[in-house]
Amino acid sequence: MNKILKISFIFIILILIPLFWYLLSPLFIDNVVSEDLPINIVSNEEENLEPIMMSTFSGADSFHKVTGKAVILKSDNQKFLRLENFESTNGPDLYVYLSKDLDASDFVNLGKLKGNKGNQNYEIDNSINLEEYPYVLIYCKNFRVLFGSSKLF
Repeated sequence: MNKILKISFIFIILILIPLFWYLLSPLFIDNVVSEDLPINIVSNEEENLEPIMMSTFSGADSFHKVTGKAVILKSDNQKFLRLENFESTNGPDLYVYLSKDLDASDFVNLGKLKGNKGNQNYEIDNSINLEEYPYVLIYCKNFRVLFGSSKLF
């Protein structure tokens, strides 16, 4: 019996505690991002950015909350998604998607969410037709859970 207790204790220390930390720590830790508007790297000046679509976020439910604005900015040669005054419940594996629906059945992955609070920019490939992907989703990839969405117009 003593051997079983030692093995159980080692299992808890080596497996369960790190697993629970990975899953639960994002709920208590905020990652604040404060990116400026995208700039032209060559001239180091703000590009002539024009907002072409925008909307506000809403959370998926009472636990997964997302607020702020999603703005699509277009310059002469590039498009960006900008999250402004953004705030989200944190999670272990959050991504930013452009999607055709709220289920993320057909989407474009813009990358890992940089932070659960603040202003941030995501580059959009010019080949993406934004009219086909009207939703911006904050999506947990590991658990396939929607945290929040915004329908661009």
